[in-house]
Amino acid sequence: MPEFKVVVSDPEAGEPKPILVKVVSSNDLAYEEQHKTGKVLPICRVNPKTAELIKSPYGICTLRIWKNKATKEKVNLTVKLVTDPSIPEDVAVVPANFLSEKIGAETVLGELFRANSFQITLTDDKARVFLGKKIGDFVEASIVGLPAGKKLLITGGSDNTGFPMLPTLQGGVKKALLLEEPPGFHPQDKGERRRKYVRGNTITEEIVQINTKLVS
Repeated sequence: MPEFKVVVSDPEAGEPKPILVKVVSSNDLAYEEQHKTGKVLPICRVNPKTAELIKSPYGICTLRIWKNKATKEKVNLTVKLVTDPSIPEDVAVVPANFLSEKIGAETVLGELFRANSFQITLTDDKARVFLGKKIGDFVEASIVGLPAGKKLLITGGSDNTGFPMLPTLQGGVKKALLLEEPPGFHPQDKGERRRKYVRGNTITEEIVQINTKLVS
């Protein structure tokens, strides 16, 4: 049974424009196994005016919580926005178990902004859509819960040992090639080359992560 972690990059997100919010926990919001395994994004409830300020057309945002600003220690969490006019404009409500597990607190200060990228885990029939696809191919963005009409451009991926897919290597093979540039090798010196294992440009069940870019 195939399972893929699909990373979706949103090039239209631009530079983050964070909105400061008080993050409050709620036992009314679910945080179950499907959320913990990345198959479904946890819900974050905000006031409609707050959602307008964030300007995320897909409702997918990054919730950044600073654990220690002095040491720049922070946690970035991906959430799905749901609007609720009863919530104050400076408040974001998330599942209690979610906040407790990630931060170990019931209330914290955080920042909300449109996500530059997010990750969804796909299994079964949804995952099978990617089998046989190549780098440069497109799939419907609705497969990861985005609106119809948008597409995902497959830009790369990697297997369970971290070996990256190479656009120029045909098929779903694994080979050791002499490389001089990414993906697969990042030279430290000019002209440096190394023999590295890479995967072909075709998605097989050996691939674990698929990198994509959101396009019209």
